[in-house]
Amino acid sequence: MIYADHAATTPLAPEVLEAMLPYLREQYGNASSLYRLGRQARQAIEDARQTVASLVGADPREIYFTSGGTEADNWAVKGVARWRAAAGKRHIISTSIEHHAVLLSTKALQEEAFELSCLAPDAGGFISPEAVLTALRSDTAVVSVMYANNEIGSIQPIDKIGAICREADVPFHTDAVQAAGILPIDVKAQNIDLMSLSAHKFYGPKGVGALYCRRGILPQKLLDGGAQENGRRAGTENPALIVGLAKALELACSHASERAKRIAALRDLVQEGLLAIEGSQLNGGMDPRLPGIVNVSFSGVDGQSLLFQLDLDGIAASSGAACASGSVEPSHVLLALGVPYAKAHGSLRISLGAENTVQDAETIVRAVTEAVALLRKRQSASL
Repeated sequence: MIYADHAATTPLAPEVLEAMLPYLREQYGNASSLYRLGRQARQAIEDARQTVASLVGADPREIYFTSGGTEADNWAVKGVARWRAAAGKRHIISTSIEHHAVLLSTKALQEEAFELSCLAPDAGGFISPEAVLTALRSDTAVVSVMYANNEIGSIQPIDKIGAICREADVPFHTDAVQAAGILPIDVKAQNIDLMSLSAHKFYGPKGVGALYCRRGILPQKLLDGGAQENGRRAGTENPALIVGLAKALELACSHASERAKRIAALRDLVQEGLLAIEGSQLNGGMDPRLPGIVNVSFSGVDGQSLLFQLDLDGIAASSGAACASGSVEPSHVLLALGVPYAKAHGSLRISLGAENTVQDAETIVRAVTEAVALLRKRQSASL
């Protein structure tokens, strides 16, 4: 199998598994316990917290471990909005191309009588800092704009957006799930107040993420229970997963620059081949974009049928976000870009990773070319 769906998840790095194994076997203590096994688990978690903090330019006390990016997004957006509502701040700013964890969090807040300004991207998938500035109000509670898009790879000017929010004294949250381990992150230099991470996007384990929350920002808790995570996120910590997250982020950041160059070259090879197919169209802008993502639509081709055909050929790809793969509707991101419904329905996302090769790229192009031709032939025969 050729795996070309790294935006959905990544394989667990062997070094990460090795780091996790002691906490799945002999060091199984509860980190809240006072005896030696518990203290060992606590030390592992705090060491991981220090590692993550150092990699994003934060203080360890500003890192909170979660069950993943979805929980971190929910906690940041809902928690800050509800916290700020006590001061009469009931307005939210976000975008129409966010991950569903943010989109549906803002929708839930609207049901609590919050107002939402949902910013539209340009045709390349980019959000203008000026649009954020224009949307800001005296009662804005929180602004949430993702760092890099999971479907088209567009990279947002979060440092400029963050600076605008900082000047206005409005908390700024960014979903950095797709960016972490690939793009540089410095929460202070980029004016980030809250940031979501998820380990399985950078060769770590599933089921663990982190929320960076700048000191002084006090989002309301989502979970009630024990006093874990400094009393702000209840639930027994999983040392193995947390250690895995920290190790994975450390490895990804150490290889980020050289890996990005190599993967971008493979992406360009795939992109050139796919755009040579008649009736193809690139979705989203060329730059700045994540190194591994290319999203192309093919006229007269159903996206899901294309995926099934590629699966038969041993290629794992996607037509959009993995969390929406059960839907027959086209990507909300592509529709927000103004891609016509029919073309959005015929989209293919290829997202390449560390283990992909030039041979993989060439095989993908050949398989997609043949699959598109086959599906169009079947479509013509059925008319």
